[in-house]
Amino acid sequence: MGNRLSKIYTRTGDDGSTGMADGSRVSKADSLFSVMGDVDELNSHIGLVRAHFAQAVADANTQPLPERLQQQDGQSAGADFTQALIVIQHLLFNIGGELAMPEYVAIHASHVDWLEQQIDAMNTTLPPLKDFILPTGSILVSQLHVARCVCRRAERQAVILQQERPAAIRSTAVCLINRLSDWLFVAARFCTDPEKVSEVLWDSQVLQKLADNK
Repeated sequence: MGNRLSKIYTRTGDDGSTGMADGSRVSKADSLFSVMGDVDELNSHIGLVRAHFAQAVADANTQPLPERLQQQDGQSAGADFTQALIVIQHLLFNIGGELAMPEYVAIHASHVDWLEQQIDAMNTTLPPLKDFILPTGSILVSQLHVARCVCRRAERQAVILQQERPAAIRSTAVCLINRLSDWLFVAARFCTDPEKVSEVLWDSQVLQKLADNK
C-alpha cells in the first residue's frame, strides 16, 4: 500500500527541480516533464469525456443516444464505451508511472492490440469517411476532438524525449499514445448522432463565399 500523503506542499520544487522515484532531482524544464504533463492533461480530458458521456446516458430518456450506443444484449447504455474510457485512463496513469520509474513496466503490446480492436469494432458501425471532418458537433464530440489534439501533442513530446534519451520512455508507450489518438478520432465519429448533430464536414465553399463578398 502506498504512503499516505499527509502534506501536499514540500517546497523542494521551488528551485525548479522535481524528485524522481530513485531519489534524483531533475529540472522541470526537462523533456521528460513535458511528456508527463501532456499525458496528465490528456487523462484529465478523458475524465471530462467520461463526465459528458455519463450525462448523455442520464439524459437518454429525453434525448436518446445514437442507435450504436443504445442498450444491447442487456447491457446498460454505453457500458462498453464507458468501460473503454476507464481502461484508457488507467493506461495513461501507467504511462506516467513508467516515466517516473524507468524500471517499471506497465504498458504492453497487448494494450496496443486492445486499442486497435476497439477502433476496428467502432469503425464497423460507421459510414465510410469521404471528406475532412471539422472538430465540432455536440459537447461530447467536441471534447473528444480536444482530447485527440492533446494526445497528438503528447505523442510529439514523447518522440522528442525518445530521440533525446531512448531509455527514458519505452517504444510501447509511444505506440500506445499514437494509437490512442486514432481511437479518439474514431470515438468522436462513433458518438456523433446523425439524427441530432451530424458530422460537420470541411466545406470549400465557406471561404470562397467570404472571398466573393470582399
